[in-house]
Amino acid sequence: MKKFLLGTVALMALAAPAAAADLAARPYTKAPPAPIALVYDWSGFYIGANGGWGSSHKCWDFTTPGGTFLAAEGCHDATGGTAGGQIGYRWQAGTWVFGVEAQGNWADFKGSNVSLAFPLFRNESRIDAFGLFTGQVGYAANNALFYLKGGAAVTSDRFRSFATGTNLLVSDANDQTRWGGTVGVGVEYGFAPNWSAAFEYDHLFMQDKTTTFLNNGVAGVAGTLFSTDRIRQDVDLVTVRVNYRWGGPVVAKY
Repeated sequence: MKKFLLGTVALMALAAPAAAADLAARPYTKAPPAPIALVYDWSGFYIGANGGWGSSHKCWDFTTPGGTFLAAEGCHDATGGTAGGQIGYRWQAGTWVFGVEAQGNWADFKGSNVSLAFPLFRNESRIDAFGLFTGQVGYAANNALFYLKGGAAVTSDRFRSFATGTNLLVSDANDQTRWGGTVGVGVEYGFAPNWSAAFEYDHLFMQDKTTTFLNNGVAGVAGTLFSTDRIRQDVDLVTVRVNYRWGGPVVAKY
């Protein structure tokens, strides 16, 4: 029996190389192509729309017609909604993005307070529109952009006074255009090759201005001098933006 088993093992050992030689060679398989990484390019012109909320902090000081301070009348916040549009251009160098932008918005920021110096009167402020003209610098992480902006700001203001008890319009000032500066910060996300959405905060530093109020015929002869006030203000804006960009499409990078 032992001789039989040894013979069988020997025959199997001899047959194995021959069987291996008869097997077909493994077919050659081409290596899969390297993955393609998509790089979002922020370069190009863009146009878009925005909407959000704003607040303007205003303080009134009663003065002489020549601008000499007489008494503080108090402060209030003029708040409300805003909507508008923007147009700009960006160019990208590596991960850094630079740009310029012009923005124009309609606004309905309104607020008032009873005068501390003259409690019979309530002072009201409102902003009807504003514009921003800014430069930008940002850091791009592919289709996410983090940016800072700064430049000039302009607001369209209106100021009025009302009788506290009757709420009748007592005096009115001509609409004012005020210039100042702005700084802001935002984050923008490209959700399609040419479309992006952003969240932005801006602070506006507006100039102080002495404002002349004229009688409306209730507390004096219509058109005559009622008072003068030096009015200080700044503005805070929070907006959501959507932009469409042309130029600088998504490119493939291996």
